[in-house]
Amino acid sequence: MNDTPRLRTAISCTLLVAVTGAAATACGQPDGHPLAGRPADAAAQVAFNTSGAAKAPLDKPLEVTAREKDSRITDVTAVDAAGHFLAGELSADGTRWRSTAPLVAGARYTVRVATEDAKGAPGARTQTFQTAAAKKVLRVAFGPEEGTYGVGQPITAELSEPVSSKEGRAAVERSLKVRSTPAVEGAWYWVDDEKLHFRPKEYWPTGAKVTVSGTLAGVRIGKDLYGADPGVLKLDIGDRIEAVTDASSHEMTVFRNGEVINTIPVTTGKPGFDTRNGVKVVLGKEYFVRMRGTTVGIAAGSSEGYDLPVYYATRVTWSGEYVHAAPWSAGSHGSANVSHGCVGMSTSNAAWFYETVKEGDIVKVVNSGGDEMNHFGNGYGDWNLSWDKWQTGSSAKAGAPNTAPLRLSPGV
Repeated sequence: MNDTPRLRTAISCTLLVAVTGAAATACGQPDGHPLAGRPADAAAQVAFNTSGAAKAPLDKPLEVTAREKDSRITDVTAVDAAGHFLAGELSADGTRWRSTAPLVAGARYTVRVATEDAKGAPGARTQTFQTAAAKKVLRVAFGPEEGTYGVGQPITAELSEPVSSKEGRAAVERSLKVRSTPAVEGAWYWVDDEKLHFRPKEYWPTGAKVTVSGTLAGVRIGKDLYGADPGVLKLDIGDRIEAVTDASSHEMTVFRNGEVINTIPVTTGKPGFDTRNGVKVVLGKEYFVRMRGTTVGIAAGSSEGYDLPVYYATRVTWSGEYVHAAPWSAGSHGSANVSHGCVGMSTSNAAWFYETVKEGDIVKVVNSGGDEMNHFGNGYGDWNLSWDKWQTGSSAKAGAPNTAPLRLSPGV
C-alpha cells in the first residue's frame, strides 16, 4: 500500500525519540539547536526605564533597551491589568523598544521582552511596574437613569471637565461604548465641551436592550487630565409610541408600533405663540403644574397673561411646552389654535395621553407657523438633524456641533 513507507518513517522517528530521550526535539532536528531549549533569563541583556521603586511618570514613554552589544530585542508586549496593550515601536537594529501611546494613569503593567544573543539563543524577561496617579480626573455621568424608555431617547454623557481639543475628544469618544441588542448603527455628537449625545441612525428598535459603558479609566485626555471609570448604564426600549400633531387640522394622531391607537382633537399655539415644528421627545410627566405667563416673560395683568392650574401635563421642552388638559379652551379643540405654545386637549384625552406615553416617546408637530425645534438645549431635538449632519458632531468627522441658542416657549 502507498501509506506503508510513511507509516514506517513515523514509527522510526517515534522510536528514535524514545531511545534518545530527546522529547523536546523535533524529528530530524539536531540536538543543541539554539531554539530547542527554554529561553534563558535575559535580565543582563535588557534594561527598563521604569526600574526602581518610584511609580512611572505619565509624561514619559516606556523604554526597553538592549544592554549587551551583541544582543538584540526581538519582541515586546506591555499590557495593563484590564488587558489593554500598549502600542510601541522596535528599532530596526533591535536595540530599543519605545511606547508610542500614552501610559494609563494609576495602572499596573506587565512587560514581556524576548531577546536573542550573538549566537541566536533566545532569552526572555518579564517585569511589572506601576504608573503614577492622575493629577486631574475626568469623570463621566451617563443619562438618563436606568429604566424603560421610548424609541427616541438619546443617551447623554456629561463631563466633569471641558474637553475642546480634537485629540482629547477622540480619546473620550473611543472610550465610550454603546451596545444594543438588536445591534444598531449610531454615533456620538459633541453638544459642547462638556456634553455628548448618542443616538442611532434610526429610532431604537422596539424591545432593544441597551448597555452604555466606558474604558476611560486612566486614559490620557489632555495635559495632566486622565479619565475615570464611568460605570455602566442599562436601558430597556419599549413600544414605539409616536404622537403626531397637525397644527393646521388641529388633530393629534397617536401610533403604537405603526398602528393608529387614538385620534385626538387639539389646539396648538396661536399666531405669535406658535408651537414649534419638528420632533420632540417626552422629558417627563407632571400630574399638576401651575402655569404662569410671568415665567416666560408675559406681564401679569396683560391681555396675554395667565395663571392656571394645569393637569395631566406631559413635558416636551425644558422651557415649558407641554401636552396637557385645557378645559378652558374646549370650544377650540379640533377647530382653532388658541394656546400660548402648548398642545391642549380635553381632560379625558390628556389623562389618556398621560397614561399612555413614557419618557423617550416621540411627539412631533407639523404644519405650525412656529420655528423648528432646537436641536439641543431645550429638550431633545436630536432627531431633527439628518444622519449626515449628526455624524459631523463626532470627533472622528469634520465639522462643529450645532449649538443653537435656547428659545423659550411662552407655555399654555
